[in-house]
Amino acid sequence: MMIENFQSFLNQECQLDPGQKILLAVSGGIDSMVMLDLFSKLEYHLIIAHCNFKLRAKESDEDCEFVKNLESSYNIIVHTKEFDTIEFAEENKISIQMAARQLRYDWFAELKDKLGFDLIATAHNKDDNLETFFINLSRGTGIKGLSGIKAISKDLLRPLLWAERNEILNYANFNDIKWREDSSNRSTKYLRNKLRHEIIPLFKEINPGFATTMSENMNKLQEVNDIYCHELDLKKKYLMSEEDHTFYISVEELCKEDHKKAILYEILHEFNFTSSVVDDILISLENKDSGKLFYSQDYRLVKDRDQLIIEKILEQEIQRFYIDEDQYEVNAPIKLTLESYPSSEFQIIPESNVAQLDYDKINFPLIIRKWEKGDYFRPFGMTGMKKLSDFFINIKLSIPEKEKLWILASGKQIVWIIGHRIDDRYKVSSETEMVLRINYFE
Repeated sequence: MMIENFQSFLNQECQLDPGQKILLAVSGGIDSMVMLDLFSKLEYHLIIAHCNFKLRAKESDEDCEFVKNLESSYNIIVHTKEFDTIEFAEENKISIQMAARQLRYDWFAELKDKLGFDLIATAHNKDDNLETFFINLSRGTGIKGLSGIKAISKDLLRPLLWAERNEILNYANFNDIKWREDSSNRSTKYLRNKLRHEIIPLFKEINPGFATTMSENMNKLQEVNDIYCHELDLKKKYLMSEEDHTFYISVEELCKEDHKKAILYEILHEFNFTSSVVDDILISLENKDSGKLFYSQDYRLVKDRDQLIIEKILEQEIQRFYIDEDQYEVNAPIKLTLESYPSSEFQIIPESNVAQLDYDKINFPLIIRKWEKGDYFRPFGMTGMKKLSDFFINIKLSIPEKEKLWILASGKQIVWIIGHRIDDRYKVSSETEMVLRINYFE
């Protein structure tokens, strides 16, 4: 029954042709081993690819050896590659999970093209799809994030999306398929595992067919998303124009729309503007502000009188934002408010999101930027200098936390690691006459 359902899904949902060349991403876990076994019973040209991310010491190496041995038992060529995932994550200032994902798919794509294969198959199943739905729902998403994983997308194939985890387990046991168990899958400190082991089982108690019901819901949401995207594309065509890599949005036409917030968000999401920045842009439209600047990580938006103008930030400008002396509010890349007052009114505020500084020691414009290798400062309460990298280790910041962090600088000197610690050289003292107070809103 399992093989018939598998073949039917490949023919009807994925529309594969017999004899296509498919690269199988095999970790050694139960899902990928069942996928391999099913494919081996059909008429496709196959190779196996395995990534050793070196994240679980001996266990990672044993997984790799296990997959290598599949070459003789299945008579399918196995390709393996080792990665220094932690080093890659640190160099690119991304999480280890994101680093592993990027390394994995980049290598799969490279191997596929080099060997002339058609598709990359991963072993995502119906339960994985369900978990992804709840992860997106909990973090905030549009319709697209609730539509689930597609069975085939460009050169990525997910041939087990129709199968629940218990079906895969039953097939593996009945056919005496061996697999490797990743010990990290048992830890509920990861959101996906918490959903898998604690949250979704509760829904399945209420409705034993919950996974199937949700799969049908996601299919309906995918259809809704297709309609939504079609209508949005029509809106974009008359709202936005492009000339020499600069994009223009008509303010007059946008303001006529009943759902201008949703439309503007979807347009600007492509340029990595956050929903909070979109809210600020809409406020500027209501206030008829002209010349106001808004930033995403790579783009700058200028509010002109009758247009919103979007252009890519030049490389030397990226992640450098300036605060003038007469400026009392900052909306991008983060939200800050600034005020100054006499030192006689000074009161200690023991909050990490508030910095109180000696106004006369500040050289404007202040600079908001990302931290850089070699940065150092004098942490509040200390007499010696400290590298930021060492400071981050001391306060146990993760790679994603370091990636999100912003620095406030006065010239070449750091004034405040925003949300964490000011520099002792800029603290309020008995000699301070004016205090600059900066509030950070997360």
